[in-house]
Amino acid sequence: MDSQTRDLIVFALIGIVAGFLASLVVGGDGIIRYLITGIIGAFVGGYLFRALGINLGIGNALVTQIVTAAIGAIVVVVLARLIA
Repeated sequence: MDSQTRDLIVFALIGIVAGFLASLVVGGDGIIRYLITGIIGAFVGGYLFRALGINLGIGNALVTQIVTAAIGAIVVVVLARLIA
């Protein structure tokens, strides 16, 4: 397995975990919904954290990515529910 394939698999797994964590906070179900919400949340969370200059200070990069994506996913779900 090349590194690009491995990176995509890790990205998808981070998205699923982040989407699941977000669903615990705001509700939701289904692995496809977790994946989509988590991946969108990863982009939103990363953008917001960079724009606001937030550094979580967690030593583990994988945990930092999961937490950032989960927070972004929560923001996405809350905004979507406010709009709908």
